[in-house]
Amino acid sequence: MKYTYKHTLRACYIGYITQAVVNNLAPILFIIFQKQFHISFEEIGRLVLINFATQTFADVIAIKYVDKLGYRKSAILAHIFCAIGLIGLSILPQLMISPYIGLIMAVMIYALGGGILEVLVSPIVESIPGDEKASAMSLLHSFYCWGQMGVVFITTILLKLIGEDMWTIIPIIWAVIPIYNGFKFIKVPLMPLMPQEEQMPIKVLLKSNHILVAFMLMLCAGASELTMSQWSSIFAEKGLSVPKVIGDIAGPCMFAIFMGIGRTLYGIWGSRINLRKALFGSGILCVTCYAVTVFSPWPMLSLIACAISGLSVSLMWPGTFSLSAKMYPKGGTAMFGMLAIFGDLGGSIGPWLAGFMSDIAQKSTKIIEIGQVYNINLDQLGLKSGLFVSTVFPIMLVLAVIFLKDEKKKFSENYRKIKLIDK
Repeated sequence: MKYTYKHTLRACYIGYITQAVVNNLAPILFIIFQKQFHISFEEIGRLVLINFATQTFADVIAIKYVDKLGYRKSAILAHIFCAIGLIGLSILPQLMISPYIGLIMAVMIYALGGGILEVLVSPIVESIPGDEKASAMSLLHSFYCWGQMGVVFITTILLKLIGEDMWTIIPIIWAVIPIYNGFKFIKVPLMPLMPQEEQMPIKVLLKSNHILVAFMLMLCAGASELTMSQWSSIFAEKGLSVPKVIGDIAGPCMFAIFMGIGRTLYGIWGSRINLRKALFGSGILCVTCYAVTVFSPWPMLSLIACAISGLSVSLMWPGTFSLSAKMYPKGGTAMFGMLAIFGDLGGSIGPWLAGFMSDIAQKSTKIIEIGQVYNINLDQLGLKSGLFVSTVFPIMLVLAVIFLKDEKKKFSENYRKIKLIDK
């Protein structure tokens, strides 16, 4: 069989599905972990923090070594880490004296793979011959959403069919995807890497205020997206008192569907859309969805807002990638790696902050009194408080976009100077 760049693109799509698996499988199992291993909201949030902190570490290492090791070997290694980590999620908690330590070890292993994939896949797609790079990037990121939807839906159905006591089978089933795709990357063609001497050095990149704004956008995008996607399952069940099956499908599953729809539509019509205006609108919609999710007295309206927040965050991550690639076409692996680092930082800080604030809120006398007045239990109070605090991230994203718009002329001048330096 002769492999073409279409096969490369498909392997990249499956790579993002793999990343969706390692990022979204554990949250569906959070309540099971809480019941079986007796862990707190903060410890659950810490698992998310460790996941994305490890991915951030992997991003840093990838920036330094991927160009030396090569994209093919790096991609294969990433899929190996993902597969071992997913299998470890089933096995290690049973083997360790502390099941929580076992969970941490498994999360760290597959997070290494996820972090490397994050740095690799976008520049591989960017290097494939063809036009409409922004649209291709958004379509690529839409596969993360469809992967997330599949993980939530299939895992929820499997848990219903086989029972929560048999949850350890599920991560092993999902490990088949990175194993399969690792073999695909052995064979698919890859474009030659841009020589390091032609790539824009990080020091030169950092001389532009606008790349710093792009980093802030990525941090806020990661926090806005991952906080809702990671906590929506447990929030639906404990924060809204909705049955798990309904909560998972109406919460994280619909969140992924709306996020996938947004990215697919942008992939189709992206060339006609002003990225800055779209990012501004996305931020405003995200703030609104978070607020409705937290303050609505009707659980169904909260679930609808949770789902629509998937649409609001759909453009944030790929849009910032595309905007940066357009501004700095010679940014290379270093630029994509730095963007991934800040996205993962947001994905680490946001969900952990929500869990941390949830635990604090449940110990606050004033908040407990509010709960008694409005007949809201401690779990609901805590989770709503955690999500409310997380609204700061889409607000910061809106402010960053406003700065980017106001500094448009200065950016043009700075970019011309950077191009002269690059030459």
